[in-house]
Order: sequence, then structure tokens, then C-alpha cells
Amino acid sequence: MSRIAVLSDIHGNLPALEAVVADAEARGCRHFLNLGDLLSGPLWPAETADFLMARDWPTIAGNHERQVLRLAPERMNASDAFTRPLLSQAQLGWMAGLPATLALDDLFLCHGTPTSDVEHFLETVEPVGLRRATESEVAARLGARPEPLTLCGHSHIAGLLRLADRCCVANPGSVGLQGFHDDRPYPYTVAGDDPRARYAIVEAAGIAFHTVEYDHVTAAAKAAREGREDWAQALTTGRP
Repeated sequence: MSRIAVLSDIHGNLPALEAVVADAEARGCRHFLNLGDLLSGPLWPAETADFLMARDWPTIAGNHERQVLRLAPERMNASDAFTRPLLSQAQLGWMAGLPATLALDDLFLCHGTPTSDVEHFLETVEPVGLRRATESEVAARLGARPEPLTLCGHSHIAGLLRLADRCCVANPGSVGLQGFHDDRPYPYTVAGDDPRARYAIVEAAGIAFHTVEYDHVTAAAKAAREGREDWAQALTTGRP
């Protein structure tokens, strides 16, 4: 297996994306995979779309792609509502053509789980908050997928679990946002406590997780200018 960089949850954070790509290329990666939630957020969605479209990596859609494309404006959250009017018809058409999942030889790509773009794979949301999923929960979510390695995103939390049958599920973490609040299916918080961008490299020897410095101050300032102090806080500290 060649050295492959795995990215997820960019959320329109172009400076973070550029830094991750430069770091991955410096480490010898010539192939990239992208696990969705590409553009949504109060940053640079159109510019990020142009960057990604020019590279034409194997890419899947996340829940935010679905929401931007399908929800009526009055039903969108603030990040999706910011993003949708800034995208051209060509960019929207590119998004609409992205698959929800993708099987590539010994790899399976999904945003959440094989059957849902909003369910966490390696974490479980309960009324008291977020916890690591058990092996049996992860195995149930994986189902009968035959690939040795499944790659997922959505939670923004980097991690890996090797199941008893030696199949692995891995999340590279988020390129663009290290902390957020959500309320589905119950309120919970993800706090990375570190503003650096995250991604993973897959090769024959296994999976390595990486953090990358980037100009998060500029990204936070952009979020603040757009009236999103929640994002500005998360981009500055890694905590929402």
C-alpha cells in the first residue's frame, strides 16, 4: 500500500487544509482521501471548494453536504446557511455528485457509519454526553463490511479501534475544527483542547495520526467577523 493521507471535516478552513496538504506531501504522501463535511462553516467555503475540485481526490459527502444541498434555507443551521449562497452552480454540482460511501480495494470510506452520516462510529452519544464506543457497538455499526480498514469522520475525534476479527475502524480527526457543541441525539461537546489541524496517514505499516500548526488566528478572526464567536473560540483554543 502506498502512503495515503486521510482528511476529514475540513469545514471550509482553507488555511488548515493547505497546511495539512503541505505536511502530508512533505511526509511522502501523493494520494489523498477525503471523508466529508468539506465546506460548511463561517470561513472560506467557495475557496475550499475550488481547492478540492482542482485536486479531484476520492471524496465522500458528509452530513453537511447533504444539508446544504437538500434543506430549505429556513431549516439550515447557521454554518450551512452561511455556506449555501456562496457556492457557485459548478461547486454545488460537484458536491451533489459525491457518494455517501466509497469502497476502495481494502478500504471503506464513510462519514459517520456505513448506514448513517450523523451517527458516530467510535463514540456513543448518551443523555449524559459523549463516551468512547464499546467494541460491540463498533462491530454492530460496521456490520458485514469486508474491508480490513474502515475510515470515518464526523466526530472530529481522532482514534482507532481494532476489532477481534482484526478489522480496524479509524477516524483521522478534523482538519478544520477541533471543538464544537451539538444537540443530536442529545446535547454533547467535543473539545480537542488544541487548535492544530489533524489528519492521518495510512500505509502498509499501519496508521499514524498527525497534528499540524496553521494560522488559526486568522481563521478565528474570520469567524469573528462573520458573527460566529463560538467558532472563533473553538478555532483559537480547540474548545467550544
